[in-house]
Amino acid sequence: MHAFTKVILFTGADGRARFREEQIPLGEGSAQAMLSQVFPGAGYQLRMSPVGFRSQFHCTPTPQWVFILVGRMEIGLQDGSTRSFGPGEHFYSADTLPAGAAFDPAVHGHWSRQDGPTPLQTLFVKDPAL
Repeated sequence: MHAFTKVILFTGADGRARFREEQIPLGEGSAQAMLSQVFPGAGYQLRMSPVGFRSQFHCTPTPQWVFILVGRMEIGLQDGSTRSFGPGEHFYSADTLPAGAAFDPAVHGHWSRQDGPTPLQTLFVKDPAL
């Protein structure tokens, strides 16, 4: 069976953001149009970030899919590692602040930045399940 790789940005037990991957089965549809199950959505938001944009460390307020439409987005973690996403790529952003924690920019969250000569355009699809 074929699968879609879901890249997940999440908060570990120590409160730090990390990446992991899991597979979503594509068990519906046909050989020419393999489909996953239907997932609910709670709205979407489009964003354009100009050349030079970079955020501070922050947590995702509520889990959401992030799809890169144009340009490149780089995500940096507290451990110094980064991961870059280009047009047609995605990640599921679920690095929320742990319950009861006060945000500490030296421990929690991630930063994001526009990378390269092209403004960044992204699509955020809110997850109603969480």
